[in-house]
Amino acid sequence: MEIDIMRLAKLAKLSIPEEKVEEFRKKMEDIIQMVENLPDDLDTSGSLVDPDDTMELRKDEVQPSFPRDEMLRNAPYTAAGCILIPKVVD
Repeated sequence: MEIDIMRLAKLAKLSIPEEKVEEFRKKMEDIIQMVENLPDDLDTSGSLVDPDDTMELRKDEVQPSFPRDEMLRNAPYTAAGCILIPKVVD
């Protein structure tokens, strides 16, 4: 299987030096091979949570937060009480 590392890097908005492309291609092929070697009859019906390790969640309590006007004062662009950010997706 041929993996186009430069295409994957572009989609992930990563910069990979040309001398590292072959190294990353090999690593990606190894990962795919490992996943393909997983047994088809792998039992995934059970819970992945350990019943002996009970997680205690904190109580949900309302707490004071950062004052909005103080936060907006540090933002470069604001409108209608919100922080404006540049568009990143076309």
